[in-house]
Amino acid sequence: MLVRKGYVFMNPTGLLRSFNFLYFALLAMFIPFLPVYLDKQGLNPAQIGFIVGSGGIITLIAQPLWGMISDRTKTVRKVLLFLLLCSSAVGYLLYASSSYAVLVMFAMLLYFFLMPIDPLTESLNFRISEVSGVSYGSIRTYGALGYGVMALCSGYFMSYLGAHSLSYLFAGLGLISFLIIWKMPDAPVTGKPVTLASLKNFLGNRETLLFLVLVFISSVPARMNDTFLGVYITELGGSSELVGQAWFIAAGSEIAVFALSFWWLKKGKELIIITAAGAFYFIRFFLSAWVSDPHALAYLQILQLLTFPIFYSAAIQYLYSIVPEEWRATGQTVLALLFFGVSGIIASYAGGAVYEAFGGKTLYLSVSAMSLIGMLFGLVLARRYGGKVRSADS
Repeated sequence: MLVRKGYVFMNPTGLLRSFNFLYFALLAMFIPFLPVYLDKQGLNPAQIGFIVGSGGIITLIAQPLWGMISDRTKTVRKVLLFLLLCSSAVGYLLYASSSYAVLVMFAMLLYFFLMPIDPLTESLNFRISEVSGVSYGSIRTYGALGYGVMALCSGYFMSYLGAHSLSYLFAGLGLISFLIIWKMPDAPVTGKPVTLASLKNFLGNRETLLFLVLVFISSVPARMNDTFLGVYITELGGSSELVGQAWFIAAGSEIAVFALSFWWLKKGKELIIITAAGAFYFIRFFLSAWVSDPHALAYLQILQLLTFPIFYSAAIQYLYSIVPEEWRATGQTVLALLFFGVSGIIASYAGGAVYEAFGGKTLYLSVSAMSLIGMLFGLVLARRYGGKVRSADS
């Protein structure tokens, strides 16, 4: 139970779980299916890489902007309401368009409004889970479920109702998400003042910087896979339904991992857990390079359960142990910015160029090599900083 301006809110975690389901369903229509949608509009891999990469640049600006607005105004809920309303309108226009110039414009706008919702949502998840006495994973599980279900549904929508049918689906889910957040309490805020000095201390810490470098190295190959997996499956002869099934397998595999995070995510062990996830990223992408059957490639996405949910959950917990409390939303934004923004720019531009010039196999061999580097760097950090149980206030 939370209280806001005299009103008592029962079961805020129930509303938050519903919102996670719907918001990550929106992401499932955007992250894996935007490249597939663009491909169906006749764009080549280089053009797709340009749009997704440019979107990463927009995300680079938008995520810290909205994160700092949230911290400064001490509200997550009101910022989310505005972003959801804008995302619903722009998403409808994007998936109703076919012209290259128009697609670029609306894609950039959707990156500006939709992607900053992710770190704000994760901040809301973490804060409300702390206050409510439930695990972060028990809330985030519903995001994985929403992502998986909508990835599966989007593939069938595109195949049987046409690619433009995503416009109605996106706008509808966006407006329902808006209504749920309207009924939500705001995230609990710290009483500590927001100061630039505390942020400078956080970003100037050597351990923090090395951790952010690790996140960056590991996230570039993950973003390349996110961007070009659907394109690679269709190139191998797979259908839009198979793309949806691949993402359903990937997201569905995350559910148990998030739900059981209270069991496997131990304080002080985050860096070694991140390193283990990096090892499985390498195995996953190396095997992907040698697969020639689109169905086998789709089934291989089951390895998602040992990669993204483990990596990202551990990274969030580690971040929250070192970031000043009053800068948590901004710290979460920095993490998301590296994992989805900066890395997405490089992954899309470089990945599009490699794919266009050498094909999917070479792309995935390159991706696996980068994951191996990330794993080795993680081992170095785990040996240096692992095993410490710390607090951001200590």
